[in-house]
Parts: sequence; C-alpha cells; structure tokens
Amino acid sequence: MRNDLLLLPLLVAAAVAVPVAAALSADGVALLAFKTAVTDDPSGALSSWSDADADPCRWLGVTCVNTSAAAGPRVVGVAVAGKNLSGYVPSVLGSLALLRRLNLHGNRLSGTVPPALANATSLHSLFLYGNNLTGGLPPELCHLPRLQNLDLSDNALTGSLPPELGRCKQLQRLMLSRNGFSGEIPAGVWPEMVSLQLLDLSDNSLTGAIPPELGKLTALAGTLNLSRNHLSGGVPPELGHLPATVTLDLRFNNLSGEIPQSGSLASQGPTAFLNNPGLCGFPLQVPCRAAPPSSSTPPPPTAAGSISGAGGPRQPIKTSLIVLISVADAAGVALIGVIVVYIYWKLRDRRGDGGGGDDDDDDEEGKRGLFPCPCMRADDSSDNGSDAGDDVKCNNNNNNTSGGGGGGEEGQLVAIDKGFKMELDELLRSSAYVLGKGGKGIVYKVVVGNGTTPVAVRRLGGGAAAMERYKEFAAEAGAIGRVRHPNVVRLRAYYWSADEKLVVTDFVNNGNLATALRGRSGQAATLSWSVRLRIAKGAARGLAHLHECSPRRFVHGEVKPSNVLLDADYNAILADFGLARLLTIAGCADPSSASGGIMGCALPPYAVKPTVTSASADHHHHRPSAYRAPEARAAGARPSQKSDVYSFGVVLLELLTGRPPEHHASPSASTSSSASFSGTTTTGGGDQAQAVAELVRWVRQGFEDARPLSELADAAVLRDGGARKEVVAAFHVALGCVEADPERRPRMKVVSESLDKIGS
Repeated sequence: MRNDLLLLPLLVAAAVAVPVAAALSADGVALLAFKTAVTDDPSGALSSWSDADADPCRWLGVTCVNTSAAAGPRVVGVAVAGKNLSGYVPSVLGSLALLRRLNLHGNRLSGTVPPALANATSLHSLFLYGNNLTGGLPPELCHLPRLQNLDLSDNALTGSLPPELGRCKQLQRLMLSRNGFSGEIPAGVWPEMVSLQLLDLSDNSLTGAIPPELGKLTALAGTLNLSRNHLSGGVPPELGHLPATVTLDLRFNNLSGEIPQSGSLASQGPTAFLNNPGLCGFPLQVPCRAAPPSSSTPPPPTAAGSISGAGGPRQPIKTSLIVLISVADAAGVALIGVIVVYIYWKLRDRRGDGGGGDDDDDDEEGKRGLFPCPCMRADDSSDNGSDAGDDVKCNNNNNNTSGGGGGGEEGQLVAIDKGFKMELDELLRSSAYVLGKGGKGIVYKVVVGNGTTPVAVRRLGGGAAAMERYKEFAAEAGAIGRVRHPNVVRLRAYYWSADEKLVVTDFVNNGNLATALRGRSGQAATLSWSVRLRIAKGAARGLAHLHECSPRRFVHGEVKPSNVLLDADYNAILADFGLARLLTIAGCADPSSASGGIMGCALPPYAVKPTVTSASADHHHHRPSAYRAPEARAAGARPSQKSDVYSFGVVLLELLTGRPPEHHASPSASTSSSASFSGTTTTGGGDQAQAVAELVRWVRQGFEDARPLSELADAAVLRDGGARKEVVAAFHVALGCVEADPERRPRMKVVSESLDKIGS
C-alpha cells in the first residue's frame, strides 16, 4: 500500500506534464500504475502501454468490453503471464471495477497479494501462481462475490489458512500448493464451500489431523491433494463420502492407522497413501497388526494349567476332555487336507490335457478360477486371464488345429479355443483384402466359412527369431487369447513357421475411432455426445479389464484412436493388445520405437493377394508417440499401466475437443487433418510429444482462464444442450489421466467407474 501511495503523485505529475494523458481512461491509469510497479520487463511485454492512448484496449494482454456509449470501453481482462516481469502487484488494480480475469502467473513478482484486489467485485479468476509473492493469504479475497478460480501456488506465502475461506461460496478451484503455509487445516470452512471442485494444498507445512469436514465437499470432481505436508492422525472415514470421481492424494505425510474402506476410499489406489509409514491395510501391502492383549486379560491356560469358572476354584483338566480335544484337532487337520487335495485336482482337471483348458463356449470362461475377477460385470465374456506360462503346452503329436490354446507344433495353425474351426489351407484359399499396413505388419480381412465368417489376419513377417522361441511365442499368444472381454479384440489363432508368422483375431466391421472422428476422404465426421460417451466408456472398461482382471496385470502400450475399433453400434473394442510382445519374440524391430518405419521383419510373397489398399492404418503406425505419456517417450522406456492411463486421457481429450494432437503442434510438427489419412508420413516422435503436451496445456489453460466451454469442446458435443455438465465431468476425468506425475494419475478401474457414472 505504501508503494501505491508513492505512485499516485508520480501519475498526477505525469498527467499535468503531458496534456494528452488527460484523455486516458481511469482503467488505463490503474494499469499504468502496474507498469510503473514493474521494475524489469526483459521481453518488452508492457512496451505498448502508453499514457498517450485514450483507452488501454489495444494494449498487449488487455481485454475490454463496451458497457455503454457514455462509459466507453472498460477493462475486463489482464493477462501478462510468463513474461519474466519483476516488481510487485499494486493495490490500485482493485479499482478495475469490471475486471473479471487477472492472470500474472509465471513472472518474478514479489511483495504481498494486495487485499485491495477485493475491491474488483467482478473478479472471478485470479492467477498469480509461479511468482515470488510473500505474506499470507488475504481473507478479504473471499469477499469477492464471483470468485471461482484462485491459484496462488508456487510462491513463498506463509501463515495459516484463514477461517474466512468459508465465505468463498462460489469458489470452484483453490490451488495453494508449493508454498509455506503452516498450522492446521481449518475444519469448519469446508461445508460452506458448496461449489468447490478442486482443492490442492500440497507441498506446504500444514500440521495436525485431516478435518473430517473435507468429506462434505460434495461438489469435488477433480483432485483433493494434501500430499507433502506434516499431517498426522488417521484417514477420516468421512472422506469416503466424497464423489467416486475424486482422486485423493495423501502421500508424504505422517498419517497412521488402518485405511478405512468406506465409500469412495475403497476405490482409491495405493498411490494415494504412499510414504505414510504408519498407515496399513488395503490397498497398501502393509498388514495391520492385531492389538496387543490388554494387561487385564488373563493369560490362556497351558497344558499343565487348569480351567476355572468365573471366580470359582480351579479344577484339573479331565483325561476324557484332553482325548476329545485331540480327536477334534485330528479331524480338523484331516478335513483341511481333503479340501486341499480336492482343490488341487479340480484345478488340474480344468487345466487338463489339450493345453489350455478353455471350455467350449464363452460362458464357461466366466466360471474359471476360484476367485473370479470382481471388476467384471455379469456378461458372457468374463475371463480373468492367465499367466504367460500357464496352461500352455506344445504337444508335437497333436494334429488338431483347434486344440484349445497353445497346443500344436511349428507350421500349424493353432486355435486358441475350440470355438474357432479353421484349417490353414482354408485360410490361404479364402478371399482377402488389405485393411492396413505399417509398423506392425500387414493386416488382411479374410472371409472364411462360405463367406460368412470374417477374421482379421496380421502377418508379422518372417523375422530372424530362432525357432526355439516358438514355445515362448505360443505361451504368450495363449495368454493373450485367454483374455475375454466385450471391449477387447479377441485373439483366435496363430501360426508360426520359419518364413511366416500370423495372428488371427476377430474382425470389427465399423472402422476405428480415428476415422470416425476425422472422417474419410477429407469429410469431417460428426459423432454425437451420447455416441462419444459410449465409446469412451467402452474403451475404459476394456483397458481396466486388461489392467485389473488378470494375474498378469497386462499393459496395452499403444492406446490411441486407431487402436479403438468400433462395431456397428459404435461400441469400442481395443485392438493391438499384446502385439508388441509377439513382435519382439518374432524377431521384429521394437514397434514402440519412435522410428515410425516399417518393422525390421521380412514380408515374403504370400498366397493371399490384396485387392484393396488402405493407407489409414499405415499413417497411424508412423506416429506411435503421439499419445504416449511423457515418461514413456525416453529411449528404452517401457510402457506401464500409468502410461496407458495417460494415453487414454489424450484420446478422451480428442473425443471431447474433436482436435487431434497435431492441431496444437508447431507448424514444423503438425499436419492438417485432411492429410491425416492421405498416407503422408508425419514428423518424428519428439515433435509429436510436443504436440501432445500442447494439447494438454491448451485444455488446462482453458479451464484455468475459465474460458467458455464452447471454445474447448467440439461443436457436435454441445448440440445437446443438456449435456454440458456431463461434458465438463468428462473433461475433469481426462485431465486427471494426463497428470505429468504418474503417481497422481488414477487407476484405470477408477477412470472407468468415473465415466460410468456420467449420464447414468
């Protein structure tokens, strides 16, 4: 405030010395006070701010609206972010009565947050993060009646959180991370903040217990982040009242006790509770020890002890009672032995001879195993998967090509299950045409069974793999083939020989998501919101099944629109699952590399001649890094379930915005949408990685700046006026998936459950 008072005489003197300055509006004078408060402007961001102008509406970073002919244009937005400005934030900015957005983040501004900003009663977004601000959080800011976004993170603010936070009833996003706030988290303020959707208090010095009242933030839809503080005590069971879409982060605290299994707490992953040495119970791999016996509890009787009544004299144990106890113990041990032997033989019978133990139909698959996967719904495709080496045998004497998953020998077409009836000669003689070709081989559509059964056949090429790797290939194909889910393409059979390696999957007849979003032959496609939501839910269920419902805990590794196939009803079916591992065993170049070329596998002449050529799949395989997580882009990095979640988040953002990552790339890295299916090779992985980062940044920035939803979402998505809340909820799910820190991303099971709740 003192510095502002010193500025006023200078501004008055300037107005007297320069007659033209008298024409500058009051809003312009207030902004010139900010320019004067800036001591260093290395990029010249404020060079266009001149007192010779009648109004500031043409100044860089200033937005105006015309309120009336008499009042003239008024300033409603000031955005001078990331310009490396030094100085301080003057209180006089609070005199901008119609100011809605003040965005000064990413500079080197120091001093305090002026309480006088509360005088700008129209302010709904205040972004001062990434500066060097000190002092406390001014409680006066909660006097702003329209404040929705407050981000003061990445500063040096100190002190306690003011109890006046409860007055911020319209606040939707409160971000105070990476500061020096201390003291306890105030308890009584949270039930009053009925609009709060995101709360981030991480990386501070907060102490004390977690207030149970945080469980009353029923509007939360993003993240509740209390990590990297000094919080103690237990995890309040009331946090289970939070919506299931909330991602909880309590890492790096001093919490203790058993994690409650109430409500949404039961669906949180282990990363929500890591680095709390005193926490135990699910989902952590830390069992809770039983409480030690109380000192008042009498010791158990020993063999030489005696049984006494309640306060009565002790009596010696009778011989008959000892005999009875011994007989009961022997009977119990015998019963347990019988049960163990029974379970062993049942499991052996199910695995059985014939190498794979698959039953005759899909219904039986849902009954396999003593512990069926809980995340599967009651449908006809439930299968909990298997380990790569389980149930896979190579019987060289078995000449039946439908031997049930892993049987057969080199040079034979081996069916994964008995439901697939096809001979290799029939496959070679059938009519076929090319669906696509690229980094993972050539894919044909082959029609067998008198023209009634279409399948997709992928040629992996000859390769240079030693023939000894056949058993490894058979084991991997068998494990992949036993994954049964309506949203995952099913592997039906495989073939291995010295000069040819094939995999046969179900054929999905309605193209893929990339084509559905971007159209064919340059014609833009329009998918309604209900269809897009159905696709997102289906893809999430399939990916969650791969992650959760198999002992292998499979990783897809290549989640992108071209690998999301669509059936006639626009149900999503994930393709290319497990293909990277099969290619590696077959001796082909690593398909996850960013080289983008055809794999290093020989593709010899083949009996099946293509009749139609499609370049769409080829193009998509040329940009394998476009949807990859940041940590998975490094050379030699292996995909993980968390990187799958990130890739799904980018796909979901594309579904919502209608814009592929290339739309936001730099000119050198981008390609037009019309060229996306022309067969033109795009740029390398580095440019594509930048494109993805730009897409994520663009959406995040749009929400931070409270931009209208119509600027972010595809027009086709918003045609249904009642879908706006659903679209916003889906955006929050996507942004949670694309967190830069893998530990902050939710599990795919949680993502799927969150999407299932939208529109239901």
